[in-house]
Amino acid sequence: MARISGVTGLAADLADGVLRGAESLGSLATSPFGEPTLRLGVTGLARAGKTVFITSLVANLLNRGRMPQLAAVREGRVEAAYLQPQPDDTVPRFEFENHLGALTGPAPHWPESTRAVSELRLSLRLRPNGFFAGLTGSKILHLDIIDYPGEWLLDLALLDKDFATWSREVLTRIETRAEADSFKAALKAADPEAAHGERIAQGLSAAFADYLQAARRAGYYDCTPGRFLLPGDLAGSPVLTFAPMPAGEAPKGSLHREMARRFEAYKARVVRPFFRDHFARIDRQVVLVDALGALHSGPRAVEDLRRAMADILSAFRPGSNGVLSQILRGKRVEKILFAATKADHLHHQQHPQLTAIIEALTQEARDRARFAGAETAALSLAALRATTEELRPHDGAELPCVRGILEETGRAAALYPGKLPEDPGQLLTPARQGAEKWLDGGFSSMRFAPQPLTLKPGDGPPHIRLDRAAEFLIGDRL
Repeated sequence: MARISGVTGLAADLADGVLRGAESLGSLATSPFGEPTLRLGVTGLARAGKTVFITSLVANLLNRGRMPQLAAVREGRVEAAYLQPQPDDTVPRFEFENHLGALTGPAPHWPESTRAVSELRLSLRLRPNGFFAGLTGSKILHLDIIDYPGEWLLDLALLDKDFATWSREVLTRIETRAEADSFKAALKAADPEAAHGERIAQGLSAAFADYLQAARRAGYYDCTPGRFLLPGDLAGSPVLTFAPMPAGEAPKGSLHREMARRFEAYKARVVRPFFRDHFARIDRQVVLVDALGALHSGPRAVEDLRRAMADILSAFRPGSNGVLSQILRGKRVEKILFAATKADHLHHQQHPQLTAIIEALTQEARDRARFAGAETAALSLAALRATTEELRPHDGAELPCVRGILEETGRAAALYPGKLPEDPGQLLTPARQGAEKWLDGGFSSMRFAPQPLTLKPGDGPPHIRLDRAAEFLIGDRL
């Protein structure tokens, strides 16, 4: 059985490779005669702010008064930007207008989180630069932004694992996690070698899904399969009704055998189509990370986040997109940006430390991407600034704080989250060693609501370093 499934997986890989190559060849044949398109993927793990990032990025490209670090804007080469119908008719449109209204309306609030793939096309009319700029007219670049849940991205690593490997990794990981106690009890009561019974399978699957939800709330990032968290129209289907099994025999017709079959079906029917239809067509990628949330959750969450970043990179196909490489290997992800969000939760004095932390957390992932030929970067940003800075006297000194409106109470409050270390190793080392808590008491975190805005004509929403992120991701194509 393992041999047959391996052959099937190999055939699927070959078919996907042929398809990607054909798509790349087709795009190369038509792009010289049409308007170029750049596909930007935006993802992030739980609470990272994907929807806010896309909404603010598009709003600030439409009204560019706050984008001085984007060279094409600074030099006056972006003549116009406008939204157009997206090219993929079967993908939901990103609800930009509704999300922008939520952030900038009279009662501002955070928009709903990403729950499925969505897309938006922003077209930019550009004045050429260079030696022959005066001899040619304006050009058009279509920026297709693809929004997808980070939980689905982590699923791509499952394509290289069989059921036994995945089960062993999951069961090892949850041995000491209290969030998994109910699932572990249900698994202990089941007999994997007994005949499959659907009620038992459903009970185990539901207990495992409950664990994944609890683990995500506790700050863990290794919550796969991702569709267990965001099932959509697959809720209750057999492809989402499985759970990891302990090592042992898997006779025909047994619970263990059926769970393994459904795991393979999940890869074939859910994960692989997502890779083929959406992920494998991306040119540039930004991965948003709530690093401050991980710090607040403690050392184990930080280590879990570091491993997740490495797993995320394994899902990409990084490299340069030369003509020959596209024909032979299919499209590659040319640039990857890892961005620590919610920089507005810190006074600007601590932004360099936050940037150093995200650089250290993603070091392994970025090294692997660069080795494969992709360009990578890491920075800290806030897609929408929800706080103001202030210095507050404390014990004869001044604490660098931020002030904002608390989401839960609607009242204004000042936050000093704690001092981030100059050396990220002071955090990553105890995290790698399995420390239970930070020696100095840890870091505080609050959820701030967006503040009412009064925008001048030509200005997008206020942000921190969103223009630098845009320069890295798309500046070379403007």
